[in-house]
Amino acid sequence: MPSSSAAAIPENPMVSSLLASLRPAADTPLRLRLWNGLQHDLGPDPRVTVALGAPGAIRYFLPPSLDNLAEGYVNGQFDVQGSAQDIIDVAARLAHGGVAMKGRFGRLVSALTHDRKRDAQAIAHHYDVSNDFYALWLDPAMVYSCAYFPTASESLAAAQQAKLDHVLTKIMLQPGERLLDIGCGWGALAIRAAEKFGAQVVGVTLSKQQYQLARKRVAQAGLSDQVDIRLQDYRDLGADEGHFDKITSIGMFEHVGLKHLPDYFGRIHSLLKDGGLALNHGITSTDPASGGAPLGAAQFIEKYVFPNGELPHISLALKDMQSAGLEALDVECLRRHYARTLDIWSANYEQHAEAARAMVDETTFRVWRIYLAGCAHAFAQNWVSIYQVLACKAGHNAALNPMPWSRGYMYGSA
Repeated sequence: MPSSSAAAIPENPMVSSLLASLRPAADTPLRLRLWNGLQHDLGPDPRVTVALGAPGAIRYFLPPSLDNLAEGYVNGQFDVQGSAQDIIDVAARLAHGGVAMKGRFGRLVSALTHDRKRDAQAIAHHYDVSNDFYALWLDPAMVYSCAYFPTASESLAAAQQAKLDHVLTKIMLQPGERLLDIGCGWGALAIRAAEKFGAQVVGVTLSKQQYQLARKRVAQAGLSDQVDIRLQDYRDLGADEGHFDKITSIGMFEHVGLKHLPDYFGRIHSLLKDGGLALNHGITSTDPASGGAPLGAAQFIEKYVFPNGELPHISLALKDMQSAGLEALDVECLRRHYARTLDIWSANYEQHAEAARAMVDETTFRVWRIYLAGCAHAFAQNWVSIYQVLACKAGHNAALNPMPWSRGYMYGSA
């Protein structure tokens, strides 16, 4: 089918509006295929083709924000051909052309309600798709958080194990110590902490599917006497638990909400023994005002992927941590590591696309396809970031701080 220039397309107010909205991104390698069979190439050698099935699909390009484009694709208003990475690149170019860079960060609603019921529903929405679905594109241990690539050449499985060991080494976990893992997922960190470091672990999650598989994996590993996986809200851990020597929270505090960060860190403080160490590993905003990702990406994530989720800037997280009585000892940015992790997840998803389609409905399949590739792009572009923060409950007694004088121990050189 021959490609048509904009001038060759019959006059139509809707088509004219569409082409006008895309004019700022005229060099984008995109081919538009209209419902009447005509085509329009924005740039040379198009790598992505968008097929509009009906005139109504044009509204998702007015303006072409990432939120609008993703919603149109997810809801089947148009089809897209091309690799996931190319699709996201083209969408970002369109969105850059369609929005003024002034005020580029759109702040998510800061008054989102966070209570036990709503938080449990949000977790179920994201994590209870099916364990088999996640297993298609995660590593064998099913670690659904940023991996750690010490040399940038590790496989996903090796990088995820390196991340678990990096976290557990940072908190100086010792045999017999009690570890609380908040948001324990499918139990990979809890199992590693018991197997390699000899710890006694309590892991809590709000996902029923994670809980069931994590308990099964613990039993299969012969660690039921060391690892206790619970379907429980961390806020319901009572005083009868006693204090934990160490606490980890990996990829969980994104669900807490900006207003509730002081309570979150305060709860960690109350559960931690004096001199105990806590490590918080979580995604952060790169907007100093703790706003969302630019170009409409935040709205899509809030709507389809992480309902009720909010991202604080690292400065806000550190302020609320300090206010809760936790002294930040080490802050490490893993943004590049997460971009690489997501690139691998997205490639795995593409490789197993047909199997994924067979497990979920078409809308869910499209949400996850665009989400994984989109997040890889967002981390690569520094739209969002991720930090590991190691903290101590030391109070005013400096002698309680167990940290060596050098960070060398974290990397095996101490």
